[in-house]
Amino acid sequence: MTIRAAPPAQPREDLAPRVVPLADQVFAYLQPDGGWMLNNMGFVIGSTGVISVDATCTEARTRRYLATIGRHTDRPVRTVVNTHHHADHTFGNHLFAGATIIGHERARTNMLEAGTIAAELPGWEHVDFGEIEIAPPTLTYTDRVTLWSDDLRCDVRYVGRISHTPDDSIVWLPEHRILFSGDLLFNGGTPFVLMGSIRGILETFDDLDALGAATIVPGHGPVGGPDLVDRNRRYLRFVQAAAADAKAEGLTPLAAARRLDLGEWSRLLDPERIVGNLHRAYLELDRDVPLGSPLDLRTVHAEMVAYNGGEALRCRA
Repeated sequence: MTIRAAPPAQPREDLAPRVVPLADQVFAYLQPDGGWMLNNMGFVIGSTGVISVDATCTEARTRRYLATIGRHTDRPVRTVVNTHHHADHTFGNHLFAGATIIGHERARTNMLEAGTIAAELPGWEHVDFGEIEIAPPTLTYTDRVTLWSDDLRCDVRYVGRISHTPDDSIVWLPEHRILFSGDLLFNGGTPFVLMGSIRGILETFDDLDALGAATIVPGHGPVGGPDLVDRNRRYLRFVQAAAADAKAEGLTPLAAARRLDLGEWSRLLDPERIVGNLHRAYLELDRDVPLGSPLDLRTVHAEMVAYNGGEALRCRA
């Protein structure tokens, strides 16, 4: 299907994607400013082909990414790793002609179930998604799988629990201590766990610390170091504490969000995500509710728009 915006948003020059060299033949591809739908990717060039970490959410942006890879090598993208099923990381999968798409087995299931709902939610700024064809992983795994780019080991690992989503994977390059974290981590943007688990992702952060990464490519925002883990941890503990206080007072998540002083976190992009995060934190205060239990996306999305003063959510994709 094709989803066109009217009028289509024109990318601003200061939001042009950037390629950041990380190691020999290893690159991060950053889409500033890292807000809604502006995710990061990465690519590893080998003698026979390229491994890509994720796609983008629009036809035009994925084609731009592929053209950028083409300026670095004439070798084809043979493998795409989806760090999780969300649209901003997967809608462009179908444009990697002939590539094997790898993801956790739950990522395939969740991608097929979600379909194009991310593009159909009301309250976005105009986004020209272009042609969307759901192309789920064709090679799935349950725990981990190792890819090789010549002699460079690239470990793709399921994190082992519900975190940002039920199907998060990381890509770990141990030789260079480089971590592609997907949306487990944000840099400069508000972390988001509406479709995951705060308790689960906090446990996953401990595992990320144990890796000893020197360089981290987050799902959104600039490349960072190991301090990214603690910043995301502190924000989500702030959300947990706020939820406990507000629920005890009988406030709804939206009312709690409107009253809450975000303090140091007010400088993060997309602050309206506090509404979705509080919904998740409220649910987890009931220990009888299984982690990751679904919430109504349309209702929460509408409440984020309400928190935003009724204005469409800022999306530069």
